Amino acid sequence: MTTLDMNSITMTDETGREVTARILLTFEADDKNYVLVYEDETPDDIMCFTYDDEGNLYPVTDDAELEMCSEVLGAWEEEADGE
Repeated sequence: MTTLDMNSITMTDETGREVTARILLTFEADDKNYVLVYEDETPDDIMCFTYDDEGNLYPVTDDAELEMCSEVLGAWEEEADGE
């Protein structure tokens, strides 16, 4: 189960544990919606998911997609540092 709000996502991990992750940013690329999130306990561990119109999350595992997410994150960090 996944619950989305404007600032966080509550999801169930593979062990059945509910995890709340903070939304860092969302973006669209190649007709897919992406969300980058992190847990408060591990803010440096950014997780990347795609999501559909119903709010279902799908972990990004494709190397090319992960690289694209990393590039988007890097550009976002550079922009945030410049403000």
